[in-house]
Amino acid sequence: MPVDTAAEIEEILESDTIAVVGCSSTPGKAAHDVPKYLLNHGYDVIPVNPYAEEIFGREVYDSLADVEDEIDVVCIFRPSEEVSGIVDAALERDDIDVIWTQQGIRDDEAAARAETAGRSVVQDRCMKVQHRRLVA
Repeated sequence: MPVDTAAEIEEILESDTIAVVGCSSTPGKAAHDVPKYLLNHGYDVIPVNPYAEEIFGREVYDSLADVEDEIDVVCIFRPSEEVSGIVDAALERDDIDVIWTQQGIRDDEAAARAETAGRSVVQDRCMKVQHRRLVA
């Protein structure tokens, strides 16, 4: 389902666990600062990055398939051309309800596949900005 309304985004932001694909260990990068903001606002943030060992004092997973915990939302900080593969990995799991691509990132074909599979999709929006606007 494409997510279009503030109420729908607000409902997504009530989720608990967010896996951040492309989470960065470098302060100052959006892929670091946004997940840190989410962590500081009570979300269980699971970093996914095959090139890091630890971010925010948390274990980092190489891929979504490696995450043992349940995931509510996948937040993607990777180039648009990588979204399709990440969506496929998310669709292999039963626990992921929402796929969210950060501002400037979108893949309409992958989004359509996710929506057909019954997942909600938010594209090209910053989760931090939406949280500040609707929740904080």
